Amino acid sequence: MTAQTDYQIIRNSIAVHTLGAPLVRLTGDDRLEFLDGFLSRSSDFVDPDTARECLALGDDGRPFAILLHLELDEVSWLVPRSAVGAEELVDYLGSMDVPDGVTVDVAPSGWRAIAFEGAGAWKVAGDFIDYDISGLVLHGITEITIPGADRGTSAIMARVSTSGEYGYLVVTDAAGIAELTIAEKARALGGAVIGDAALARVEAEAGTPHYAFGIRGRDLTEMDLSWLIDWNRIGEFRGSDALTAPTREQRRLVPFIAAAGSTIEPSAPVLADGQRIGEVIYVTPSANPDEELGFAIVEAPFWVPGIELSLEGEDGTTIRTVALPRVLARSSVERMA
Repeated sequence: MTAQTDYQIIRNSIAVHTLGAPLVRLTGDDRLEFLDGFLSRSSDFVDPDTARECLALGDDGRPFAILLHLELDEVSWLVPRSAVGAEELVDYLGSMDVPDGVTVDVAPSGWRAIAFEGAGAWKVAGDFIDYDISGLVLHGITEITIPGADRGTSAIMARVSTSGEYGYLVVTDAAGIAELTIAEKARALGGAVIGDAALARVEAEAGTPHYAFGIRGRDLTEMDLSWLIDWNRIGEFRGSDALTAPTREQRRLVPFIAAAGSTIEPSAPVLADGQRIGEVIYVTPSANPDEELGFAIVEAPFWVPGIELSLEGEDGTTIRTVALPRVLARSSVERMA
């Protein structure tokens, strides 16, 4: 299938994809104390069976990774949302003091995460629980049973999404049968297993391009990630001493569109009346045939929506800054039956 076909599946049906990122499993009574030492949000009010996104920073205050934290009664899971490898996670987590009794297992054998998202994703999710699927609220987690899975395996399902459409994430050590089961259920309803390109496009349209283009070592404010920081905890988590609160005068990430078919280089200078005011850092896959969508870092005040700018080059491509989300998700207007 093409990226454009995959795109339509996410928007109108059910898209299945297995996450390639290594999972992290933490156990022990003091594991939340350990997490508080490097996650950008406090665990003080985190309830069991809930999910949240946090940043992990380097010592210099620059992002290391965006992590989805899944909290259960006896275990915590970290699911990387931005690109990071197992060895990098081992080095990062191993550089901090781990409380006695806490175990940190990076890429535990047999465990994987499978996501399914789209306007009809709730129909598949409903087959795994014995109550109304609307009862699993956003960021909620529940235990599920995978039909045909070996005795002794386990699985959880979280209602989380990166696309803006209905979305669910299954974490299990019965990954093979879970992948087959979810894919079969999705196909029976017109869905499919999709590639990365369409997913990256939908994530960008929803306002989270950071998962695909990478944030490691970039300036947090320029990346417009300050909303992931608990500014009342400065000094309490790794790298936070190096942070400064954002101001309206700083360079910042801005989404822009161009005519469909436009060729845009990822490093192209951005011009306003012939003067350079920034540069393109990411161009999304052309999965939506209506327009090209990219992201640039520009000087203030050009990161507000509705400004026409141009790209340096022979054709001087015209771009226009826009607001996100770019596409109205069907899931925002269609209720679960």
